[in-house]
Amino acid sequence: MIDGIKYAIIDVETTGMGIQGNKITEIAILVHNGKQIVDEFHSLVNPESSIPYAITRLTGIDNHMVADAPKFYEIAKEIIEFTSDCVFVAHNVNFDYNVIHKEFADLGFPFKRKKLCTVRLSRKLIPGLPSYSLGKLCANVGIPLHDRHRAMGDTRATALLFDKLLDLDNEKKVFTSFLKPGSRHATLPPGLSKDVFDRLPEKTGVYYFRNEKDEIIYVGKALNIKKRVLSHFYDKKNREVSLCQQTTNITFEITGSELVALLLESEEIKKFYPVYNRAQRRNNEGFAVFSYEDRSGLIHLAWNNLKSAPNPICKFYNSTESRIFLEKICEQFDLCPKYCHLQSSVNSCFHYQIKKCKGVCRGEESVSSYNKRVKEAIEYMSNDSKSYLIKQRGRSREEMSFVLIENGVYQGYGFIDSDQQIASLDQLKEFLVLKKDNRDIQKILRGFRNKNEDKFILLETGSGFIL
Repeated sequence: MIDGIKYAIIDVETTGMGIQGNKITEIAILVHNGKQIVDEFHSLVNPESSIPYAITRLTGIDNHMVADAPKFYEIAKEIIEFTSDCVFVAHNVNFDYNVIHKEFADLGFPFKRKKLCTVRLSRKLIPGLPSYSLGKLCANVGIPLHDRHRAMGDTRATALLFDKLLDLDNEKKVFTSFLKPGSRHATLPPGLSKDVFDRLPEKTGVYYFRNEKDEIIYVGKALNIKKRVLSHFYDKKNREVSLCQQTTNITFEITGSELVALLLESEEIKKFYPVYNRAQRRNNEGFAVFSYEDRSGLIHLAWNNLKSAPNPICKFYNSTESRIFLEKICEQFDLCPKYCHLQSSVNSCFHYQIKKCKGVCRGEESVSSYNKRVKEAIEYMSNDSKSYLIKQRGRSREEMSFVLIENGVYQGYGFIDSDQQIASLDQLKEFLVLKKDNRDIQKILRGFRNKNEDKFILLETGSGFIL
């Protein structure tokens, strides 16, 4: 026993609507003084919302059972009193804690307690089990479990497990380390080892959330991998909570460069198709930027859905993306918003008044002069035949990274020692990690170029260069 510490062992049953919409239907609390249970509280709760049939099948709690039960605010004072000066203990503690925290937040009360997770404690003190769900864990260690998926039944089983964990931790070193301020044990997902989290680097790269089958369920990129991963654990959105609950391992690849991280992330999402990645899983663009010539010979730029866009120059997923890109092109090449279809039903564009249009819409610039810049913009957007090298930061101070685009096609990226001299494209390719090009990759490169034009080094055919 750790002197002076009391524990409130808790389980809640809910409507099962994720953290944000979840409401408590039953709660049980057993107060433990480190040796034995000294007090208890139990109540059904009227969630003031309908209980889904699937939840009723799981717990046996239906709308009729809770119709006359107290509402949460009516038992809130008792919950405060029973958990006051106690460590909040639960099996998968963040779920129960966050649900109760949200109920109190809705009442305007800042519920805050220290936390202990019996899943994490069990993984540390009873390692190597095939599953740490309450039912399977109790079966493996010989703990009787009655009234499964009812609050008091699960709480009593958790209390017996808690006693066993206390006995296994003879010198209470594990409990002490878990309760130590800043240990993050209560923040991490129940299935994730603290050692795994501690090994994450504070460097730029790509990280992979994996489940207990070692399947990749999420891929992300970050300037600081450890900091970004930690932000997932603090995020209370239902999707993030579900992701973290399934995570048992996190691996990573350092890239040094944010651009290389973006390119690798995109490739890995398409390779592994992780269930929690929504972006970049779309296969078909729906909109495009295109050009056409009117009767006066003036070349217009416009965007429309892909089926209505003749000879598309660039393809996009939505109209907003198309418009934003065209706005940048209009500004970069001093084009007229009226003839880029960014300002409609006007005789002359507003940009002329702020001296960002040369006046083609007022007849003050010739069509041929204007068309010359439009053609430059189209060539820039198309980029079909030019080759570029993009120099980037490496994974350490002793190396640099590069991205190669050859004849408008993304070839891949590579890493080179900083003191390595490269005098030809063929020599550069010896360090290249070949990758596939696709429209998402082109979108990433286009977005990067919009902000970093100076980083694109044009490679002239047949010319040598030193990197």
